[in-house]
Amino acid sequence: MKTSNKRLTLILCSIPVLLSIPLIAMQFTDGGDWSLFDFAIMSLLLLTVGLSCEFVLRKAKTKRSRLLLGSLVLFIFLIIWAELGVGIFGTPFAGD
Repeated sequence: MKTSNKRLTLILCSIPVLLSIPLIAMQFTDGGDWSLFDFAIMSLLLLTVGLSCEFVLRKAKTKRSRLLLGSLVLFIFLIIWAELGVGIFGTPFAGD
């Protein structure tokens, strides 16, 4: 199996693992209350970020461009995640 296919498989397998963390935490605490919609949005966001990082790693030729573009993808992910979670910009998509 090619390295890129292994990396893509790892990305796709890591999404359910990452989403199981809040699912398990909700069973023991009252700190988070995710609905099915929340899990769907976060899985879409994680899939988009994972595939974007894979695209950057495949298409960018130099280490510097990989680092810059990968950092940009992760920065955008963090901004969207923060907005959906706590509403740092006050858009209609902000969480409670």
